[in-house]
Amino acid sequence: MKSTNFLSFTEREEAMTDMLVGLGLKRNVARVLVYLSSTDETTSRMIERGTDLRQPEVSLAMRQLQEYRWIKSTESKADSKGRPVKIYRLSQPISVIMDFIESEKKQEAKTQLDLILKLRETISV
Repeated sequence: MKSTNFLSFTEREEAMTDMLVGLGLKRNVARVLVYLSSTDETTSRMIERGTDLRQPEVSLAMRQLQEYRWIKSTESKADSKGRPVKIYRLSQPISVIMDFIESEKKQEAKTQLDLILKLRETISV
């Protein structure tokens, strides 16, 4: 699905969100990431509507995604007076983001297994 907006998550998108949460992402970050992976570019307001999150929740999730460098934003002049509108999109394909998450989880697992081995060595001494 590559539309510019949608009104609610499908079962597939809810399942994707649940899996990302299972991997350690915060639920709101996961919802925004899934939404962004389904759109070419969008505004914060459309993210709020599409993810059923409130503005502060979207802002916090966007901040986290920016820390990961997974999103890019540009500003577009508003139709009327007022603040420019920020347009968001993923900075890289979702497959690259998934590769990053996979790599992080493998490193975490390796670190934990190394600690277990050290603990076993310590116990048997």
